Amino acid sequence: MKKLCFLAIVLFLFSFQTAIAKTPADTLVIANSIDDIITLDPAEIFEFSGAEYAGNTYDRLIGYDVDNVSNIYGVVAESWTISPDGKTYVFKIRKGIKFASGNQLTADDVVFSLQRVIKLDKSPAFILSQFGFTPENVAEKISKVDDYTVKVVVNKAYAPTFFLYCMTSTAGSIVDKKDVLAHEKDGDLGYGWLKTAYAGSGPFKLKAWKASESLILDRNDNYWGNKAKLKRVFTRHISESSTQRLLLEKGDVDIARNLGPDDIKGLAGNKNIVIRKKAKGAVWYLGLNQKNKYLKIPQVRQALKYLIDYKGMEATILNGKATIHQAFLPKGFLGALEETPFSLNVAKAKALLKEAGLENGFTVTMDTRNNEPTTSMAIAIQGTFALAGIKLEIIPGEGKQTLTKYRARNHDIYIGRWGPDYMDPHTNADTFARNPDNSDDAKSKPLAWRNAWDIPEMTKKADAAVLERDTAKRAKMYLDLQREHQQVSPFVIMFQDIEILAERANVKGFILGPSFDSNFYWNVTK
Repeated sequence: MKKLCFLAIVLFLFSFQTAIAKTPADTLVIANSIDDIITLDPAEIFEFSGAEYAGNTYDRLIGYDVDNVSNIYGVVAESWTISPDGKTYVFKIRKGIKFASGNQLTADDVVFSLQRVIKLDKSPAFILSQFGFTPENVAEKISKVDDYTVKVVVNKAYAPTFFLYCMTSTAGSIVDKKDVLAHEKDGDLGYGWLKTAYAGSGPFKLKAWKASESLILDRNDNYWGNKAKLKRVFTRHISESSTQRLLLEKGDVDIARNLGPDDIKGLAGNKNIVIRKKAKGAVWYLGLNQKNKYLKIPQVRQALKYLIDYKGMEATILNGKATIHQAFLPKGFLGALEETPFSLNVAKAKALLKEAGLENGFTVTMDTRNNEPTTSMAIAIQGTFALAGIKLEIIPGEGKQTLTKYRARNHDIYIGRWGPDYMDPHTNADTFARNPDNSDDAKSKPLAWRNAWDIPEMTKKADAAVLERDTAKRAKMYLDLQREHQQVSPFVIMFQDIEILAERANVKGFILGPSFDSNFYWNVTK
């Protein structure tokens, strides 16, 4: 029966209606590239599209103002207190919240959700485990005081905002304990079920998901806050910019999320289309695997940073979708470094390669998601690498394919985009400049680990920065860390993302936030 309902929805929304050429009045139809969705379980979600899904379907303990991220406020948590020693947080849980299932949300659900992240130990688990939580001690460290009070004890006196920002992440999503455990199999805490199912309390609930095809959300009429104004959100996986533009112009979609510069220019003057922009915390970068015999040479890493046409790509391929940025902390974060020491300098790159004994160049591969602007950026980089005799072979693939290979560190070079998991500077320092265990079976697997970069001393510096409670001193520590990182790391950080969407003029209220899990649909009207 469910399959028949899903088919009916798909046929209705995909139908070509030449006379009407508009989407249903109660439905927001989005064209977007969503082939990076691997799972729908908030304890495992670690991809851009998945994070946006979770942000619209699950409530977190804490939230922040998308226009002023320093303004942190309670969501599931009505209020909280912090002990004088900075290690104990007590959260008062808001009464009256219901899950989409109809079950009441209580402290039991909060405790279960946070403990579940630690016990499952999937990709985003480090966001919580960095506070000293382990499967063995989490029952003691995250506990229920009463039906509407939760106590969390962390292992060190961190900067308070650091812990609170982590609670705003996807890993801080609260799931329906009764519903999840009703689908548990062999002690998996409902993991097998929740990969493709839903158990949240957010403004929308899952209707259907077909990988690399579509995602359908329905309004959650049990939602405790302001109800979503539209009944449904239908996201179609459309990877081609030109196709997204055509559908938008015809009125077959309400919003196009991945338009290229040429298509954006082509829409100029169209009174039926509105173009919107929002600076994001995401950075575009190349990850150079230190297991590769060439890429592990310091002079080679440095040479590649001088073989990128930053200005050329910013002006053409990206053209308003990103700005040059060469440090791991995005502009807007505490301690962000805005210095850009690298530019296309073939002579300098050749000198560095000669110093490394590679004046004749070498061959290397780059795993590349087959969407735009990633593909065009890869081709441009291929061209500038060739100027110094480096043959770059591009290996295209869907988002989930390239990510899976990258996470197993089976790549040579990976071109990708990294978005912050929360709005504290440690979110990027922790992944770009910290690698506590470089072994293949390490528990923590940040980007530095994915690129096999063993950095015990830099790890200590990152650890010290997150414990500094003086804001000015902490900012300086991150500035110093980034300057060192720019010069020695196996990361070629190139740009900071600017999200551009095009929407029909009758669409109002789509919220573009600073992160991909803070793009919200609940306020949209048509």
